[in-house]
Parts: sequence; C-alpha cells; structure tokens
Amino acid sequence: MSAGPIDALPIHAFLAGSGRDGAGRRLADILAFDDARIEGVHDFIQWCFPLPEASRAVPGAPVLTAAEAAAIRADPAAREGLRAALARMRRFYAGTDGWLRPHDHNHLRITRILAAVRDLASPEEAAAFHAFVAGRNAASGAPVNPGSLRYWQAALSGG
Repeated sequence: MSAGPIDALPIHAFLAGSGRDGAGRRLADILAFDDARIEGVHDFIQWCFPLPEASRAVPGAPVLTAAEAAAIRADPAAREGLRAALARMRRFYAGTDGWLRPHDHNHLRITRILAAVRDLASPEEAAAFHAFVAGRNAASGAPVNPGSLRYWQAALSGG
C-alpha cells in the first residue's frame, strides 16, 4: 500500500485524526488526557499547535511547513482537530490554577496556541482564547508576568 498525500504531511495527518505524533499517539489520545497529564507531558503541544519555528523546549518536535499549513487550512477535519485541541486546552486553563503565577511553562504554551490558532484557524478564535486566558489572569489578581502578557499580545498580531 502506498502512502497517500496526507501521510507525507504528518502534522496535517495528526490534526485530521489519521496520523500519530512522534510518541505514537493520535489526537484523540491527547484530547483524552486528564489535567495532570496535560500539565506533565511536554511533547504534545507542538503537534496540536504547530508553528513554523523549531521548539526550543522540545528538540525534534515537528516544524510546520508552508505546505502543511496550507493543507491544514484547506481541510475541515484538520481544522476541527485544531479546534478540539483548543477546546481541551481551554478546559485545562479554566480548571487549573498552577499556571497563574509569574513564571510557568504554560505561558509559552499559551503563546504557541495563540500563534497557531491565529495562523491555522482564525484571528477571531485566537482573540477569543486570548480574552479567556487574560480574563483568568485578571480575575486571579494578575500574577502572570508582563513579559508573558506582551508575548501573548504579539502572538495575536504575528509580531
């Protein structure tokens, strides 16, 4: 059996639900993670929210190519997978408070989520997620450091 075009685009295949990440997991496996696993596992976020830059936190994580980005944008199943990952992360940030402190690895995750959603889904969906995390921060006394807040804002505009 020959590999189909989607197989040549592993991030696209993963988000569309037919592929596996570098650890052999399907998107459905990650969506089923409980909050402790979301917090403790560090190699899934690059697959769920891919960027065209290499991850400094997870060497060997996938890097989004222009061809994969175009394929994801054109594929309703891949966009739905991205939105399902976004909904899972929103539930995580709604149900946990550990990230609401001056410095936390989740601040980098939020920046990645904002940039990927802006580029692969829509600026409006990224803005809605930003409003949500910024609101959680404000309601908790604004513990997140100003630098992280600036990165989040810059991710909305691609800056």
